[in-house]
Amino acid sequence: MARIKKAAVIGAGVMGAAIAGHLANAGIRTMLLDIVPRELNDKEQAKGLTLEDKAVRNRFAQTGKERLLKEKPAPLFHKSIVERIEVGNLEDDLDRLGEVDWVIEAVIENLKIKQDLFSRIESIWKPGMIVSSNTSGISIHDMVEGRSAEFRSHFLGTHFFNPPRYMKLLELIPTKDTDSAIVDEMKAFAEERLGKGVVLAKDTPNFIANRIGVYGLAVTFQKMLDENLAPDEVDTVTGKAMGRPKSATFRTLDLVGLDTFIHVYNNVRENVTDEEEKKIFEVPALLQEMVDNGWYGAKSGQGFFKKVKGEKGKKEIHVLDPATKEYRPSRKLKAPSLEMSKRAKTMKEQLRALVYADDAAGRLAWYLTKKVLLYSAARIPEIADDIESVDKAMRWGFNWDLGPFQVWDEIGVEKSVARMKEEGETIPPLVEELLASGATSFYEKSPESVKAFHLGGQFKEVETHEREINLARLKEQGKTVKSNRGASLVDIGDDVLCLEFHSPKNAIAADIIQMITYGVKETEKNWRGLVIGNQGDTFCVGANLMMMLMEAQDQNWPELDLMIRQFQNTMGSLRYLDKPVVAAPFKMALGGGVEVSLPADRLQASAETYMGLVEPGVGLIPGGGGNKEMLLRWTQDVDPKDEIGLQNRVNKVFETIAMAKVSTSAVEAKDYRFLRDGIDGISMNDDHLLYDAKQQVLALSATGYRAPDKKKIAVVGETGFNTLKLGAYNLLQSGYISEHDFKIATKLAFVLSGGNLPQGTLVDEQYLLDIEREAFLSLVAEPKTQQRMQYMLTKNKPLRN
Repeated sequence: MARIKKAAVIGAGVMGAAIAGHLANAGIRTMLLDIVPRELNDKEQAKGLTLEDKAVRNRFAQTGKERLLKEKPAPLFHKSIVERIEVGNLEDDLDRLGEVDWVIEAVIENLKIKQDLFSRIESIWKPGMIVSSNTSGISIHDMVEGRSAEFRSHFLGTHFFNPPRYMKLLELIPTKDTDSAIVDEMKAFAEERLGKGVVLAKDTPNFIANRIGVYGLAVTFQKMLDENLAPDEVDTVTGKAMGRPKSATFRTLDLVGLDTFIHVYNNVRENVTDEEEKKIFEVPALLQEMVDNGWYGAKSGQGFFKKVKGEKGKKEIHVLDPATKEYRPSRKLKAPSLEMSKRAKTMKEQLRALVYADDAAGRLAWYLTKKVLLYSAARIPEIADDIESVDKAMRWGFNWDLGPFQVWDEIGVEKSVARMKEEGETIPPLVEELLASGATSFYEKSPESVKAFHLGGQFKEVETHEREINLARLKEQGKTVKSNRGASLVDIGDDVLCLEFHSPKNAIAADIIQMITYGVKETEKNWRGLVIGNQGDTFCVGANLMMMLMEAQDQNWPELDLMIRQFQNTMGSLRYLDKPVVAAPFKMALGGGVEVSLPADRLQASAETYMGLVEPGVGLIPGGGGNKEMLLRWTQDVDPKDEIGLQNRVNKVFETIAMAKVSTSAVEAKDYRFLRDGIDGISMNDDHLLYDAKQQVLALSATGYRAPDKKKIAVVGETGFNTLKLGAYNLLQSGYISEHDFKIATKLAFVLSGGNLPQGTLVDEQYLLDIEREAFLSLVAEPKTQQRMQYMLTKNKPLRN
């Protein structure tokens, strides 16, 4: 793996600064450089600065750095990370590039400017330094024309997708002169340190993802105009129904920026040689007119969509009518096929219900799918040598559920090609070769491997990273130890067991509790340790709210009491299991998802983990031991006699839970002590998360792991309770919280303070669990809590009643 300890990004625009930010996220100290301003701005003049002042000369880079603290979604895992970025300029600091291991160019898309810059970089280039360009379209080879052979051997394209923190795709574009060892090093570095999904692309216009993605957007735009449809109607079809993001086509264009889209359109048109292809990428008159009007999309407040105030003052989404050029209220296209696809249980059923339907949505979906599939196949081997690179690029770069060739397999290659031929389409050689070979799908899957079809008529095994553990594949191989509707225990090798949730949204109910209970006993007897993790859309959204609400509405208090006891006891069994337990949370880990993680010996979290005890939002407090676990984390290193220190720590816990704080990253989760600094780990790449968690188990096991001793917990007692309650009362009086919020906060304060005891009293864990359970049950009986639960279930957002 490339030993990159320090990097430099040249160009502090939106993309350059964001790349620097993500390098900093990965722990890499980064210089951010830009040009020197040629004139003072008003603020600089008011301060009496001159063009020679460092603050002026570094202004563009400093502005880019400061932007990282303001942008939404946040480019940084934590605001403190910005300190890893050092600013400078290309006149004073160019020679300092000799200090870095990797230089990334992210300046304006102008070949001459880039060539001049690389000439200057070569003058201070040191052997081994990697240099790359983040261009989205200019030829990588042309940029370094005239540079030395050694410089060119260390040069390649590194095309990040925006925003770099969140978009998985990184396209690596080597030239014919790039050293293959450099490509291998950069691929490994990007996957492991930056958390990227890397695809090798060829030096062709817009590379892989943008070439196909922009083509799909272009044909969709033209089809909308040809069929007299509107953006909202098209988006009804081209979003989730087709396995694409909910932003679909035209909301995506608004987010990207219509001016940016025109630039990409033009880049393809100017660089492809086929005249028919050039016509596809001619900028539509409507799109050009919108940009001329300043309707750039989200950044200008209007594009294909805009927010307006309705009759009652509520914001409404209006959409541009292409025929009238005026905005009207947004509406959805209605079609039986859309309803059929919603009810489908698998992606295959969903896509087939849509694309083969003879209604407005079906015909549109078929046409757009057909065009993208044919275009993708026709671009092999021009843009990539293999189909899996194309599929990965579209999944990782455009957030499609399936890549084009995976879609083709799902809708049926033979059936779809027969229809395409009936409609007069030209079938690309790759597809004809596949069918001539007797194969009927682009991928061949078995429990042992996945193979993909290649030009030349061969199926070749799709390589998987050594740090990837695929639970679905392991289950196909018969590695399931035990399973029920909500969870499974899977052998992930080296005598390590994985507890996998697979309930809807991975919500915790009785079946998961049963599997955890069994898993604890099974691990104790036969395994080295346990990983709690899964590969769903999200780690765990908490307890099954619907089940609890139904029990509460039926006033089935004994059943609810038993349920909470079992949850608490099961979480306790995880903490005191005499084998190591490592939880591997990712994405949303909320409520019970946090409570199932906190008792683990270690957490190995994905960098993108959003953790929070959010129960107050539904009128409750944590009921599975979360309060006790947070007290342990915050107070175990405080002297019980230190009344002020102890109270301050309990205040922190109270604030975190009462305000339902959720971390915006795994790094920020350390601020709330959901993760412990120096103890718990963070994985940059989601695909490596289970492997990394397993390594934690093995490391603990190898050192003779023993379960922790049970500890007494010092509580702040009645005095501390009054302090917490007073703080909540002040918020009530100021109008920040409602009466019911105050009731919840009071119950929480009672639990966290330890109730009516003297300050500094040492209590055991069971005492805290008992008062936690009593408070939980009293709140779930409240009508206003039940209203909150019902509202969350129906509206998917909290009710502040």
